[in-house]
Amino acid sequence: MTITSNITPESVASYLSAQEEKSMLRFLTCGSVDDGKSTLIGRLLYDTKLIFEDQLATLKSDSRKHGTAGEEIDFALLVDGLEAEREQGITIDVAYRFFATARRKFIVADTPGHEEYTRNMATGASTADLAIVLVDSRQGVLRQTRRHSFIASLLGIRHIVVAVNKIDLVGYDHAVFRGIVDDYIAFAKNLGFETIVAIPMSARFGDNVTENSEKTPWYDGPALLQHLESVPTDREGAEKPFRFPVQFVSRPDQNFRGFAGQVASGKISVGDEVVVAKSGQSSKVKELVIYGGSLKEATEGRAVTIVLEDQIEVSRGNLLVAPHDRPHVTDQFQAHVIWFDANPLIPGRSYLLRTETDSVHCTITALKYEIDVNTFAHEAAKLLPMNSVGICNISLQAPIAFDAYKTNRVTGNFVIIDRFTNATLGAGMIDHPLRRAENVHWQATEVDKTARSEIKNQKPAVLWFTGYSGSGKSTIANNLEKVLHASGKHTYMLDGDNIRHGLNRDLGFTAEDRVENIRRVAEVAKLMADAGLVVLVSFISPFKAERQLAREMMDEGEFIEIFVDTPIEECARRDPKGLYRKAQAGEIQNFTGISSPYERPESPEIHLHTIGHDPQELARKVADFLNGRERA
Repeated sequence: MTITSNITPESVASYLSAQEEKSMLRFLTCGSVDDGKSTLIGRLLYDTKLIFEDQLATLKSDSRKHGTAGEEIDFALLVDGLEAEREQGITIDVAYRFFATARRKFIVADTPGHEEYTRNMATGASTADLAIVLVDSRQGVLRQTRRHSFIASLLGIRHIVVAVNKIDLVGYDHAVFRGIVDDYIAFAKNLGFETIVAIPMSARFGDNVTENSEKTPWYDGPALLQHLESVPTDREGAEKPFRFPVQFVSRPDQNFRGFAGQVASGKISVGDEVVVAKSGQSSKVKELVIYGGSLKEATEGRAVTIVLEDQIEVSRGNLLVAPHDRPHVTDQFQAHVIWFDANPLIPGRSYLLRTETDSVHCTITALKYEIDVNTFAHEAAKLLPMNSVGICNISLQAPIAFDAYKTNRVTGNFVIIDRFTNATLGAGMIDHPLRRAENVHWQATEVDKTARSEIKNQKPAVLWFTGYSGSGKSTIANNLEKVLHASGKHTYMLDGDNIRHGLNRDLGFTAEDRVENIRRVAEVAKLMADAGLVVLVSFISPFKAERQLAREMMDEGEFIEIFVDTPIEECARRDPKGLYRKAQAGEIQNFTGISSPYERPESPEIHLHTIGHDPQELARKVADFLNGRERA
């Protein structure tokens, strides 16, 4: 038997070339729960003949087992791949699918509608050109519809399709469609979208998905797929300034040193001058290397290794940029922040901030306001709760290179990470640098910490006593200061109650006030250590994040954490100020150990068990530790 084929190497090459020349549109589906996002994507794939026979057979089987469409195919199951998603009939993770038509290639992200998975929606939106916002014809525009639209706007999406879905369930009523569209446009008029195209559809039955439906004769616009094939992509990377995050320094041998990464924006050619953003060092491009060869020019999205003419300092995490259009380099900026975590964002708390190139400790110095996703009103807030958006001022421990997000999505975004669990807590879009970062500079002094310490004949130290109220912190610290003073040491004691009579008298006992309380005291302790003193800090300081922040402010080995370990039952029995009795009666809110948590130190330098030991004995134990430190 002879099998003939019309496929030739030339035809394959021609096909691949045609695919390469097609434009790419990245889009996502979003909206409220059960608006039909997954069903719509499944229908698109099915109607464009992009489901193989074995996939279709599996889909039919899964529809009988998990489906919600009776005897018909449940197209949502095509992209709801997680077992939990299929059992619950919801989307949890972001599902990406690739498909192509004769005119264009597409990458679609199916994102979850549930409020607790807002982070996944933001992930899908971060690289998209267009968002399909689905609205259930029976429900209209909901809070989650507004939230997702607002986040899409923040993340730079400029093209919106309002897919008024399940139009079949309202009898293909034009008035229902028109009412939803008017409601949405009134809400979104100030979000900065360039185009808003509304389409009535039934994802389940395919009405107006790939072809116009006879059941909506009153609709004269394009079907969804027709619109997706024609909408501009807005990917004008070559017109933006050159940005190249260095992901890897390639040194296969002594004769080659290149910087590998992906062009984030703009273009670069052999012979062009480039600048290292942070250092300002410059060189010219000697070669653009790719696998199996080299290029004369590379544009946005191209993975390439850049070889420079000069041996300048460029390491992983640096940013190579255009010399005449450089990014900002500073340690303070304003940003929009979307908060994902169940524990709210607290100004003053230390987090880890990661950009495309940098990872640096940061502090939210101010939560200027929270934005109401329904009215866009600016509301005063001390905390930023889960799934909310706020405007924040952020201070970094070291300068980073960045652009405003509105001009460059790659170099203007960041995520906020928990420093202990490494969990992603939030995402941000940089608005602009703060002028204060340019106006405030460190003033050098000729008498430094070493000189101040030597004249006192001692090593500066910050002795940080932490424990429950009534644990004996202040008593031990007071006894210790008497011992140190008698031995000629220069000391100062910062006590929690005393500081609240002056420096921190404006602070209460909420979580955010406690964070600010410790931040201020840590700054004061740092100044006193710089003066060469031994500083005794006696504060409950219940949160490990703030104790860690205080530690990182000091020089290596200067911060000594002392855990005054007294069981809370014993502290309540002692109750020297009557606070536990009031807290247990509900008269005092946010009381550590009763209505507010205490996070025990995991590895303190000194661990003091107070049961069975008197304060003088424990003070001498700390003094012995200090003496050993002085001799070391």
